[in-house]
Amino acid sequence: MNQQAYESGKQAYQSADWLGAVTFLGEAKGAGEVSGEIDHLRGNAYMKLGQYESAANAYEAALADSSYGRFGALSCNRGRALLAAGRPQDAVGPLTAAVSDEAYQTPYKAYMALGAAYESLGDIRNAGMAYRAAAIDESNPSPALALSNLGSCFMRLGRAVDAVEAYRTALDFTTPLESQSQIWCDLGLAYVAANRMAEAADAFAHATADENFQLSPEAQASYEAARKAVSSISSRRPSETDALLAAAGYGGGYDPLDPMGESGELMPSPEDTGFFSVSEEDLVQQDKVNRKVRRKHRHTGLKVFITILVLLILLVGGAVYAYINGYGWPTQQSVAEQLFQAKTDGTDLSSLVSSSVSSTQLQEISDSLPIGADVEITGCDRSMTESTVYATAALAGSGEQSYTIELVRDGIGWKVSAVDVSYLSEDGSSSTTD
Repeated sequence: MNQQAYESGKQAYQSADWLGAVTFLGEAKGAGEVSGEIDHLRGNAYMKLGQYESAANAYEAALADSSYGRFGALSCNRGRALLAAGRPQDAVGPLTAAVSDEAYQTPYKAYMALGAAYESLGDIRNAGMAYRAAAIDESNPSPALALSNLGSCFMRLGRAVDAVEAYRTALDFTTPLESQSQIWCDLGLAYVAANRMAEAADAFAHATADENFQLSPEAQASYEAARKAVSSISSRRPSETDALLAAAGYGGGYDPLDPMGESGELMPSPEDTGFFSVSEEDLVQQDKVNRKVRRKHRHTGLKVFITILVLLILLVGGAVYAYINGYGWPTQQSVAEQLFQAKTDGTDLSSLVSSSVSSTQLQEISDSLPIGADVEITGCDRSMTESTVYATAALAGSGEQSYTIELVRDGIGWKVSAVDVSYLSEDGSSSTTD
Protein backbone atom coordinates (compact mmCIF):
# COMPACT_ATOMS: atom_id res chain seq x y z
CA MET A 1 0.00 0.00 0.00
CA ASN A 2 1.16 3.51 -0.82
CA GLN A 3 0.75 4.99 2.67
CA GLN A 4 1.29 8.57 1.55
CA ALA A 5 -1.38 8.33 -1.16
CA TYR A 6 -3.72 6.64 1.34
CA GLU A 7 -3.31 9.44 3.91
CA SER A 8 -3.74 12.09 1.21
CA GLY A 9 -6.89 10.34 -0.02
CA LYS A 10 -8.41 10.21 3.46
CA GLN A 11 -7.58 13.89 4.03
CA ALA A 12 -9.23 14.83 0.74
CA TYR A 13 -12.26 12.68 1.61
CA GLN A 14 -12.71 14.34 5.00
CA SER A 15 -12.42 17.76 3.35
CA ALA A 16 -15.13 16.83 0.78
CA ASP A 17 -12.61 16.99 -2.08
CA TRP A 18 -14.23 14.05 -3.83
CA LEU A 19 -12.15 14.23 -7.02
CA GLY A 20 -8.94 14.37 -5.02
CA ALA A 21 -10.16 11.47 -2.87
CA VAL A 22 -10.78 9.11 -5.80
CA THR A 23 -7.45 10.13 -7.37
CA PHE A 24 -5.27 9.57 -4.29
CA LEU A 25 -7.15 6.49 -3.09
CA GLY A 26 -6.86 4.99 -6.56
CA GLU A 27 -3.08 5.32 -6.26
CA ALA A 28 -2.97 3.88 -2.73
CA LYS A 29 -3.39 0.21 -3.70
CA GLY A 30 -0.63 -1.77 -5.29
CA ALA A 31 -1.08 -4.14 -8.23
CA GLY A 32 -3.32 -7.05 -7.25
CA GLU A 33 -3.83 -5.64 -3.75
CA VAL A 34 -7.27 -5.66 -2.13
CA SER A 35 -8.41 -3.16 0.49
CA GLY A 36 -12.02 -2.98 1.57
CA GLU A 37 -11.54 0.31 3.36
CA ILE A 38 -9.91 2.10 0.40
CA ASP A 39 -12.50 0.87 -2.11
CA HIS A 40 -15.34 1.65 0.29
CA LEU A 41 -14.18 5.27 0.54
CA ARG A 42 -13.63 5.41 -3.23
CA GLY A 43 -17.17 4.20 -3.80
CA ASN A 44 -18.57 6.85 -1.48
CA ALA A 45 -16.56 9.57 -3.24
CA TYR A 46 -17.73 8.40 -6.68
CA MET A 47 -21.33 8.57 -5.42
CA LYS A 48 -20.76 12.17 -4.37
CA LEU A 49 -19.47 12.92 -7.89
CA GLY A 50 -22.52 11.27 -9.47
CA GLN A 51 -20.34 8.61 -11.15
CA TYR A 52 -22.59 5.73 -10.20
CA GLU A 53 -21.09 3.00 -12.43
CA SER A 54 -17.62 3.70 -11.00
CA ALA A 55 -19.09 3.69 -7.49
CA ALA A 56 -20.69 0.27 -8.10
CA ASN A 57 -17.35 -1.12 -9.32
CA ALA A 58 -15.53 0.29 -6.28
CA TYR A 59 -18.02 -1.29 -3.87
CA GLU A 60 -17.70 -4.60 -5.74
CA ALA A 61 -13.91 -4.41 -5.29
CA ALA A 62 -14.39 -3.71 -1.57
CA LEU A 63 -16.57 -6.82 -1.25
CA ALA A 64 -13.64 -8.88 -2.54
CA ASP A 65 -11.76 -8.11 0.70
CA SER A 66 -13.30 -10.72 3.02
CA SER A 67 -11.23 -9.50 5.98
CA TYR A 68 -12.82 -6.04 5.83
CA GLY A 69 -16.33 -7.29 6.56
CA ARG A 70 -19.27 -4.86 6.32
CA PHE A 71 -20.91 -7.11 3.74
CA GLY A 72 -24.39 -5.68 4.29
CA ALA A 73 -23.38 -2.03 4.05
CA LEU A 74 -21.23 -2.57 0.95
CA SER A 75 -23.94 -4.63 -0.78
CA CYS A 76 -26.52 -1.98 0.00
CA ASN A 77 -24.29 0.79 -1.35
CA ARG A 78 -23.53 -1.21 -4.49
CA GLY A 79 -27.23 -1.87 -5.07
CA ARG A 80 -28.07 1.81 -4.64
CA ALA A 81 -25.28 2.79 -7.05
CA LEU A 82 -26.64 0.39 -9.68
CA LEU A 83 -30.15 1.74 -9.11
CA ALA A 84 -28.92 5.32 -9.54
CA ALA A 85 -27.14 4.23 -12.72
CA GLY A 86 -30.49 3.08 -14.16
CA ARG A 87 -29.92 -0.65 -13.65
CA PRO A 88 -32.74 -1.70 -11.26
CA GLN A 89 -32.67 -5.35 -12.38
CA ASP A 90 -28.97 -5.62 -11.44
CA ALA A 91 -29.60 -3.73 -8.16
CA VAL A 92 -32.09 -6.30 -6.80
CA GLY A 93 -29.42 -8.96 -6.14
CA PRO A 94 -27.02 -6.86 -4.02
CA LEU A 95 -29.87 -5.23 -2.11
CA THR A 96 -31.44 -8.62 -1.33
CA ALA A 97 -28.03 -9.84 -0.15
CA ALA A 98 -27.68 -6.77 2.08
CA VAL A 99 -30.90 -7.43 4.03
CA SER A 100 -29.90 -11.07 4.51
CA ASP A 101 -26.78 -10.00 6.45
CA GLU A 102 -27.72 -10.29 10.13
CA ALA A 103 -24.75 -8.12 11.12
CA TYR A 104 -26.00 -5.20 9.01
CA GLN A 105 -27.33 -2.64 11.49
CA THR A 106 -29.44 -0.45 9.15
CA PRO A 107 -31.31 -2.82 6.80
CA TYR A 108 -34.09 -0.26 6.26
CA LYS A 109 -31.75 1.57 3.83
CA ALA A 110 -31.47 -1.52 1.66
CA TYR A 111 -35.22 -2.19 1.91
CA MET A 112 -36.00 1.36 0.75
CA ALA A 113 -33.72 1.01 -2.27
CA LEU A 114 -35.11 -2.47 -2.97
CA GLY A 115 -38.64 -1.07 -3.00
CA ALA A 116 -37.59 1.60 -5.49
CA ALA A 117 -35.92 -1.04 -7.68
CA TYR A 118 -39.04 -3.22 -7.74
CA GLU A 119 -41.19 -0.17 -8.54
CA SER A 120 -38.93 0.62 -11.51
CA LEU A 121 -39.44 -2.95 -12.69
CA GLY A 122 -43.23 -2.70 -12.30
CA ASP A 123 -43.34 -5.30 -9.50
CA ILE A 124 -45.59 -3.31 -7.16
CA ARG A 125 -46.36 -6.21 -4.81
CA ASN A 126 -42.70 -6.87 -3.96
CA ALA A 127 -42.07 -3.12 -3.79
CA GLY A 128 -44.80 -2.82 -1.15
CA MET A 129 -43.34 -5.71 0.84
CA ALA A 130 -39.91 -4.01 0.81
CA TYR A 131 -41.35 -0.67 1.96
CA ARG A 132 -43.28 -2.42 4.74
CA ALA A 133 -40.07 -4.10 5.92
CA ALA A 134 -38.33 -0.70 5.93
CA ALA A 135 -41.18 0.85 7.93
CA ILE A 136 -41.14 -1.75 10.70
CA ASP A 137 -37.33 -1.92 10.95
CA GLU A 138 -36.43 -0.78 14.47
CA SER A 139 -33.27 0.93 13.20
CA ASN A 140 -35.31 3.25 10.94
CA PRO A 141 -35.37 6.65 12.70
CA SER A 142 -38.03 8.10 10.39
CA PRO A 143 -40.40 5.49 8.89
CA ALA A 144 -42.81 8.09 7.46
CA LEU A 145 -41.33 7.92 3.94
CA ALA A 146 -41.48 4.11 3.87
CA LEU A 147 -45.11 4.18 5.04
CA SER A 148 -46.00 6.81 2.44
CA ASN A 149 -44.42 4.70 -0.31
CA LEU A 150 -46.30 1.68 1.02
CA GLY A 151 -49.55 3.65 0.73
CA SER A 152 -48.71 4.46 -2.89
CA CYS A 153 -48.19 0.76 -3.61
CA PHE A 154 -51.55 -0.09 -2.02
CA MET A 155 -53.23 2.51 -4.23
CA ARG A 156 -51.67 1.03 -7.36
CA LEU A 157 -52.84 -2.42 -6.24
CA GLY A 158 -56.42 -1.14 -5.83
CA ARG A 159 -56.38 -1.48 -2.02
CA ALA A 160 -57.56 2.01 -1.06
CA VAL A 161 -58.57 1.11 2.52
CA ASP A 162 -55.08 -0.26 3.24
CA ALA A 163 -53.58 2.85 1.64
CA VAL A 164 -55.60 5.03 4.03
CA GLU A 165 -54.14 3.25 7.05
CA ALA A 166 -50.59 3.48 5.65
CA TYR A 167 -50.87 7.24 5.05
CA ARG A 168 -52.49 7.88 8.45
CA THR A 169 -49.66 5.99 10.16
CA ALA A 170 -47.11 7.95 8.11
CA LEU A 171 -48.56 11.19 9.49
CA ASP A 172 -48.01 9.90 13.02
CA PHE A 173 -44.31 9.33 12.32
CA THR A 174 -43.41 12.59 10.56
CA THR A 175 -40.78 14.69 12.33
CA PRO A 176 -41.04 18.45 12.94
CA LEU A 177 -38.60 19.01 10.08
CA GLU A 178 -40.78 17.13 7.57
CA SER A 179 -43.72 18.60 5.64
CA GLN A 180 -46.99 16.68 5.94
CA SER A 181 -48.73 18.32 2.97
CA GLN A 182 -47.93 15.63 0.38
CA ILE A 183 -48.99 12.85 2.75
CA TRP A 184 -52.28 14.66 3.47
CA CYS A 185 -52.81 15.02 -0.29
CA ASP A 186 -52.15 11.31 -0.91
CA LEU A 187 -54.46 10.46 2.00
CA GLY A 188 -57.19 12.57 0.38
CA LEU A 189 -56.84 10.62 -2.88
CA ALA A 190 -57.04 7.35 -0.93
CA TYR A 191 -60.20 8.50 0.86
CA VAL A 192 -61.81 9.42 -2.48
CA ALA A 193 -60.92 5.96 -3.86
CA ALA A 194 -62.52 4.44 -0.73
CA ASN A 195 -65.63 6.64 -1.24
CA ARG A 196 -65.12 8.44 2.09
CA MET A 197 -65.76 11.93 0.77
CA ALA A 198 -66.07 13.88 4.03
CA GLU A 199 -62.71 12.57 5.24
CA ALA A 200 -61.22 13.21 1.80
CA ALA A 201 -62.30 16.86 1.87
CA ASP A 202 -60.77 17.26 5.34
CA ALA A 203 -57.48 15.67 4.22
CA PHE A 204 -57.21 17.95 1.19
CA ALA A 205 -57.94 20.96 3.42
CA HIS A 206 -54.99 19.98 5.62
CA ALA A 207 -52.77 19.63 2.53
CA THR A 208 -53.67 23.07 1.18
CA ALA A 209 -53.20 24.76 4.57
CA ASP A 210 -49.56 25.17 3.46
CA GLU A 211 -49.66 28.01 0.95
CA ASN A 212 -46.46 26.77 -0.68
CA PHE A 213 -47.99 23.39 -1.53
CA GLN A 214 -49.86 23.00 -4.81
CA LEU A 215 -52.29 20.18 -5.53
CA SER A 216 -51.74 18.23 -8.73
CA PRO A 217 -54.55 18.46 -11.35
CA GLU A 218 -55.75 14.99 -10.32
CA ALA A 219 -55.77 15.92 -6.63
CA GLN A 220 -57.52 19.26 -7.31
CA ALA A 221 -60.27 17.50 -9.28
CA SER A 222 -60.67 14.93 -6.49
CA TYR A 223 -60.84 17.72 -3.89
CA GLU A 224 -63.62 19.49 -5.77
CA ALA A 225 -65.51 16.21 -6.25
CA ALA A 226 -65.25 15.47 -2.51
CA ARG A 227 -66.54 18.92 -1.55
CA LYS A 228 -69.48 18.63 -3.98
CA ALA A 229 -70.33 15.20 -2.60
CA VAL A 230 -70.25 16.50 1.00
CA SER A 231 -72.38 19.53 0.05
CA SER A 232 -74.91 17.33 -1.72
CA ILE A 233 -75.22 14.99 1.25
CA SER A 234 -75.65 17.94 3.65
CA SER A 235 -78.44 19.47 1.57
CA ARG A 236 -80.44 16.21 1.67
CA ARG A 237 -79.80 15.55 5.35
CA PRO A 238 -82.65 16.53 7.79
CA SER A 239 -81.83 19.02 10.52
CA GLU A 240 -80.84 17.75 13.96
CA THR A 241 -84.15 19.02 15.39
CA ASP A 242 -86.19 17.18 12.76
CA ALA A 243 -84.19 14.01 13.38
CA LEU A 244 -84.79 14.20 17.16
CA LEU A 245 -88.51 14.80 16.70
CA ALA A 246 -88.79 11.95 14.22
CA ALA A 247 -87.00 9.64 16.66
CA ALA A 248 -89.48 10.67 19.36
CA GLY A 249 -92.40 9.71 17.13
CA TYR A 250 -93.66 13.19 16.20
CA GLY A 251 -94.78 13.93 12.66
CA GLY A 252 -94.26 16.95 10.46
CA GLY A 253 -97.18 18.92 11.98
CA TYR A 254 -95.64 19.13 15.43
CA ASP A 255 -96.18 22.40 17.35
CA PRO A 256 -93.45 22.91 20.00
CA LEU A 257 -95.83 25.06 22.08
CA ASP A 258 -98.43 22.32 22.16
CA PRO A 259 -96.42 19.11 22.57
CA MET A 260 -99.43 16.94 23.40
CA GLY A 261 -101.47 18.26 20.48
CA GLU A 262 -104.54 18.36 22.66
CA SER A 263 -105.08 21.94 23.84
CA GLY A 264 -105.78 23.44 20.44
CA GLU A 265 -103.95 26.59 21.59
CA LEU A 266 -100.55 28.08 20.70
CA MET A 267 -99.58 28.17 24.39
CA PRO A 268 -100.24 25.33 26.81
CA SER A 269 -102.86 26.22 29.38
CA PRO A 270 -101.73 26.97 33.00
CA GLU A 271 -103.77 24.04 34.22
CA ASP A 272 -101.80 21.60 32.06
CA THR A 273 -98.35 22.81 33.03
CA GLY A 274 -98.73 24.17 36.59
CA PHE A 275 -96.13 26.82 35.71
CA PHE A 276 -98.34 29.86 36.24
CA SER A 277 -99.45 28.80 39.73
CA VAL A 278 -95.96 29.67 41.08
CA SER A 279 -95.61 33.18 42.56
CA GLU A 280 -92.70 35.55 41.81
CA GLU A 281 -91.57 35.40 45.47
CA ASP A 282 -91.33 31.62 45.26
CA LEU A 283 -89.16 31.89 42.15
CA VAL A 284 -86.79 34.45 43.74
CA GLN A 285 -86.44 32.40 46.93
CA GLN A 286 -85.75 29.18 45.03
CA ASP A 287 -83.13 30.96 42.91
CA LYS A 288 -81.28 32.09 46.06
CA VAL A 289 -81.23 28.54 47.38
CA ASN A 290 -79.95 27.18 44.06
CA ARG A 291 -77.15 29.77 43.86
CA LYS A 292 -76.00 28.98 47.40
CA VAL A 293 -75.81 25.28 46.62
CA ARG A 294 -73.87 25.93 43.39
CA ARG A 295 -71.32 28.17 45.19
CA LYS A 296 -70.74 25.52 47.84
CA HIS A 297 -70.14 22.86 45.22
CA ARG A 298 -67.75 25.06 43.28
CA HIS A 299 -65.69 25.93 46.38
CA THR A 300 -65.49 22.29 47.45
CA GLY A 301 -64.46 21.17 43.96
CA LEU A 302 -61.80 23.86 43.74
CA LYS A 303 -60.25 22.85 47.08
CA VAL A 304 -60.13 19.20 46.03
CA PHE A 305 -58.59 20.09 42.68
CA ILE A 306 -55.84 22.26 44.23
CA THR A 307 -54.98 19.56 46.78
CA ILE A 308 -54.67 16.87 44.09
CA LEU A 309 -52.60 19.16 41.85
CA VAL A 310 -50.09 19.93 44.63
CA LEU A 311 -49.74 16.23 45.45
CA LEU A 312 -49.13 15.38 41.80
CA ILE A 313 -46.45 18.05 41.47
CA LEU A 314 -44.68 16.81 44.62
CA LEU A 315 -44.87 13.15 43.62
CA VAL A 316 -44.01 13.36 39.96
CA GLY A 317 -41.56 16.25 39.91
CA GLY A 318 -40.08 18.15 37.09
CA ALA A 319 -37.09 15.81 36.75
CA VAL A 320 -39.23 12.81 35.81
CA TYR A 321 -41.11 14.88 33.26
CA ALA A 322 -37.88 16.05 31.67
CA TYR A 323 -36.42 12.51 31.58
CA ILE A 324 -39.49 11.01 29.90
CA ASN A 325 -39.53 13.76 27.30
CA GLY A 326 -35.95 13.18 26.24
CA TYR A 327 -34.11 15.89 28.15
CA GLY A 328 -30.84 15.28 29.92
CA TRP A 329 -27.41 16.67 30.73
CA PRO A 330 -25.34 17.05 28.75
CA THR A 331 -27.95 17.68 26.04
CA GLN A 332 -28.10 15.88 22.71
CA GLN A 333 -27.03 19.06 20.88
CA SER A 334 -23.97 19.62 23.09
CA VAL A 335 -22.85 15.98 22.67
CA ALA A 336 -23.10 16.33 18.88
CA GLU A 337 -21.11 19.59 18.95
CA GLN A 338 -18.45 18.00 21.20
CA LEU A 339 -18.18 15.10 18.72
CA PHE A 340 -17.28 17.41 15.82
CA GLN A 341 -14.97 19.49 18.03
CA ALA A 342 -13.14 16.39 19.26
CA LYS A 343 -12.54 15.32 15.65
CA THR A 344 -11.10 18.77 14.84
CA ASP A 345 -8.94 18.76 17.99
CA GLY A 346 -7.69 15.22 17.32
CA THR A 347 -8.84 13.97 20.73
CA ASP A 348 -10.33 10.56 21.56
CA LEU A 349 -14.02 10.18 20.59
CA SER A 350 -14.72 7.15 22.78
CA SER A 351 -15.91 9.20 25.76
CA LEU A 352 -18.74 10.58 23.60
CA VAL A 353 -19.74 7.25 22.03
CA SER A 354 -21.97 4.50 23.46
CA SER A 355 -20.25 1.45 24.90
CA SER A 356 -22.29 -0.71 22.48
CA VAL A 357 -20.33 0.72 19.54
CA SER A 358 -17.47 -1.52 18.44
CA SER A 359 -13.95 -0.26 17.76
CA THR A 360 -14.54 -0.74 14.01
CA GLN A 361 -17.74 1.29 14.13
CA LEU A 362 -15.95 3.96 16.20
CA GLN A 363 -13.31 4.25 13.51
CA GLU A 364 -16.01 4.52 10.83
CA ILE A 365 -17.70 7.32 12.78
CA SER A 366 -14.37 9.10 13.09
CA ASP A 367 -13.69 8.74 9.35
CA SER A 368 -17.07 10.23 8.46
CA LEU A 369 -16.49 13.44 10.46
CA PRO A 370 -14.88 16.54 8.91
CA ILE A 371 -11.94 18.44 10.34
CA GLY A 372 -12.18 22.18 11.01
CA ALA A 373 -15.81 22.43 9.88
CA ASP A 374 -18.24 25.06 11.16
CA VAL A 375 -21.11 22.94 12.49
CA GLU A 376 -24.69 24.11 12.99
CA ILE A 377 -27.28 21.97 14.80
CA THR A 378 -30.48 22.25 12.73
CA GLY A 379 -32.87 20.01 14.67
CA CYS A 380 -33.36 17.38 17.34
CA ASP A 381 -35.98 14.62 17.74
CA ARG A 382 -36.22 13.48 21.38
CA SER A 383 -37.63 10.42 23.12
CA MET A 384 -36.98 8.90 26.53
CA THR A 385 -34.26 6.44 25.40
CA GLU A 386 -33.26 7.48 21.87
CA SER A 387 -32.74 10.79 20.08
CA THR A 388 -31.69 12.05 16.66
CA VAL A 389 -29.71 15.25 16.05
CA TYR A 390 -29.54 16.86 12.61
CA ALA A 391 -26.43 18.92 11.79
CA THR A 392 -25.03 20.82 8.83
CA ALA A 393 -21.25 21.26 8.52
CA ALA A 394 -19.72 24.10 6.50
CA LEU A 395 -16.56 22.30 5.40
CA ALA A 396 -13.11 23.88 5.67
CA GLY A 397 -12.60 23.59 1.90
CA SER A 398 -15.96 24.45 0.42
CA GLY A 399 -19.54 23.25 0.38
CA GLU A 400 -21.81 21.83 3.07
CA GLN A 401 -22.46 18.33 4.40
CA SER A 402 -25.50 17.10 6.32
CA TYR A 403 -25.20 14.67 9.23
CA THR A 404 -27.71 12.60 11.18
CA ILE A 405 -26.39 11.66 14.63
CA GLU A 406 -28.21 8.86 16.50
CA LEU A 407 -27.89 8.94 20.31
CA VAL A 408 -28.93 6.61 23.14
CA ARG A 409 -29.63 7.40 26.76
CA ASP A 410 -26.63 7.10 29.13
CA GLY A 411 -27.76 7.79 32.69
CA ILE A 412 -29.16 11.30 32.59
CA GLY A 413 -27.05 12.18 29.54
CA TRP A 414 -26.57 10.91 25.98
CA LYS A 415 -23.97 8.99 23.98
CA VAL A 416 -23.55 8.69 20.19
CA SER A 417 -24.54 5.33 18.64
CA ALA A 418 -24.29 6.06 14.90
CA VAL A 419 -23.52 8.82 12.40
CA ASP A 420 -25.00 8.96 8.90
CA VAL A 421 -23.68 11.28 6.18
CA SER A 422 -26.25 12.60 3.72
CA TYR A 423 -25.64 13.46 0.07
CA LEU A 424 -27.82 14.59 -2.84
CA SER A 425 -28.68 12.04 -5.51
CA GLU A 426 -29.04 12.94 -9.20
CA ASP A 427 -32.70 13.84 -8.87
CA GLY A 428 -32.05 16.13 -5.88
CA SER A 429 -33.39 13.80 -3.20
CA SER A 430 -31.44 13.25 0.00
CA SER A 431 -29.71 9.92 0.66
CA THR A 432 -27.05 8.60 3.00
CA THR A 433 -23.83 6.67 2.67
CA ASP A 434 -22.81 4.05 5.24
